[in-house]
Amino acid sequence: YRTPVTEDFAEGYPSDEEWHGYINNNDRVLLKVIHYSSSTSAGAECIDPNCTWVEQWVHRAGPREKIYFKPEEVKAAIVTCGGLCPGLNDVIRQIVITLEIYGVKNIVGIPFGYRGFSDKGLVEMPLSRKVVQNIHLSGGSLLGVSRGGPSVSDIVTSMEERGINMLFVLGGNGTHAGANAIHDECGKRKLKVAVVGVPKTIDNDILLMDKTFGFDTAVEEAQRAINSAYIEAHSAYHGIGVVKLMGRSSGFIAMQSSLASGQVDICLIPEVPFNLHGPHGVLRHLKYLIETKGSAVVCVAEGAGQNLVEKTNATDASGNIVLGDIGVRIQQETKKYFKEIGIPADVKYIDPTYMIRACRANASDGILCTVLGQNAVHGAFAGYSGITVGICNTHYVYFPIPEVISHPREVDPNSRMWHRCLTSTGQPDFI
Repeated sequence: YRTPVTEDFAEGYPSDEEWHGYINNNDRVLLKVIHYSSSTSAGAECIDPNCTWVEQWVHRAGPREKIYFKPEEVKAAIVTCGGLCPGLNDVIRQIVITLEIYGVKNIVGIPFGYRGFSDKGLVEMPLSRKVVQNIHLSGGSLLGVSRGGPSVSDIVTSMEERGINMLFVLGGNGTHAGANAIHDECGKRKLKVAVVGVPKTIDNDILLMDKTFGFDTAVEEAQRAINSAYIEAHSAYHGIGVVKLMGRSSGFIAMQSSLASGQVDICLIPEVPFNLHGPHGVLRHLKYLIETKGSAVVCVAEGAGQNLVEKTNATDASGNIVLGDIGVRIQQETKKYFKEIGIPADVKYIDPTYMIRACRANASDGILCTVLGQNAVHGAFAGYSGITVGICNTHYVYFPIPEVISHPREVDPNSRMWHRCLTSTGQPDFI
């Protein structure tokens, strides 16, 4: 029901009576859209232990005709956790706008991630359409982000004290695990609270989803770094450009950026092991490229080749292992190798990591963020909790959080897309 703009329609718009745009609670979306004729066909995999090729379904996202909450009794809170990602402000903005359309008056932002629930120095930020109107025009998060935070019990106690009965959590795998624990704790305390996640990961590494917001923008922004590396390498005598992109355990950004640019000769990702030295190593191939092409561009994901760098065993506040710098390692080893074999090489290293995630979302991500924000609110008002909203086979759906956080989604080295990337770069196996 849309709030009338003028007095003429005080009883509501005539079209609202005839509008049947509601989603039925029994609507489903297929997880797999290809029917594989044989188990040896590219991409075919059994999705159940007995390999009976059962179709799996997920709930379709969207507005329901009957809602669970009374809008005037709702206090909704939004929290952004983890690192930055293009599109955070777009999602915050759309959640606020959609809540207001439902008739919710009490909307707050929790500052600096889960920390905002316990830190007495951080006060919740009142949110309204007026506050969020233009926030999508810049990168970052209006609410601020941080890793880690208080215990689940403390968070739920804080929510009880504040009277929060709708919580929208924007974050990656770790944040979603936290959201699921909050949902479970609310269940134990018999609190009627809807906890809804919006998956935020620049690495595109969440299971079962076509893509996550911010990924498109990251790939687009990475083009500038790769092009700079290409120009530097192409303009120098025996130039080699090395670009390190994000991707802790998944090489989606490196793979898609390499494919999109058409300027990359070697793409290295965490899922595919490689050697630097030896007859089939990366350095030997670089020598071949310098001899035949005169220059080369290497694109490497931050989590690739961790067996080649020193392990620290240190972890960040989110519990992620602090990675060794593979980009610097490749730069150093390349310089050393070419010096030893007596061939001059001009090696340039570019690390655009934080530039890629701090920019504002592009048009494609802007649309994705808008629809994810709207559907998160629809899901909460339908009375769902412990869910996250995502896009699956081009449709917007609700996933149960445990299903999508069991482990990160990774590039399948036998997938069609990785082989497309190898065809594009022309690189051999480095083993």
